[in-house]
Amino acid sequence: MVAEREVNGDGNGVGEGRLIFTYGTLKRGFSNHTLLQDLIRTGDASFVGTYRTAHKYPLVCGPYRVPFLLNLPGSGRRVRGELYSVSTRGLARMDELEGTSHAHYERLPIKAVPAGEEGEGEGDGDEEEEEVVDGEAAAAGLTCAEAYYAHRNYAMEMWKKNGKRGLSCYSQKETIGYVKRKDRPQHLTFLDHIRFFLSS
Repeated sequence: MVAEREVNGDGNGVGEGRLIFTYGTLKRGFSNHTLLQDLIRTGDASFVGTYRTAHKYPLVCGPYRVPFLLNLPGSGRRVRGELYSVSTRGLARMDELEGTSHAHYERLPIKAVPAGEEGEGEGDGDEEEEEVVDGEAAAAGLTCAEAYYAHRNYAMEMWKKNGKRGLSCYSQKETIGYVKRKDRPQHLTFLDHIRFFLSS
């Protein structure tokens, strides 16, 4: 079950919001965060906090250094990101950005816990971090949310292409070489870019 939370309390009819875990360019300080800023400004989203996945997932970079969270629980690392409460109207805009109707990403459940006071860091060290087990979940503030995962049609190939090594955080270091959507070749679809990346 995905938790819902009041987006704002001003009675404007926005109502309950879905909790969305962001891990890449939608985070503060990254190129697509302007969408969330717009949603916050219109009352369609609110920042909840910095969270980390309760379980390990692969976080990898694909074509143009675009980040992808892969729905392969138990592989990779616990991923650090940000949690937002987003209205139905806001979700429609996020789904459009993430290309859910075009099989770019898919929005699926994820469990996360507050990340605490630690700094974001580079996020790609070799430290091993334990997963949160059920007995610790309540004490750790386990939250059920949703995240945008790489579509299942190419997730395993993306994991193999990245040498089965994942990041714990998409940081400014990983954005070196990132190309914004408007600056990519426009005659190719995003799935074309992914296919070329995977076959290179």
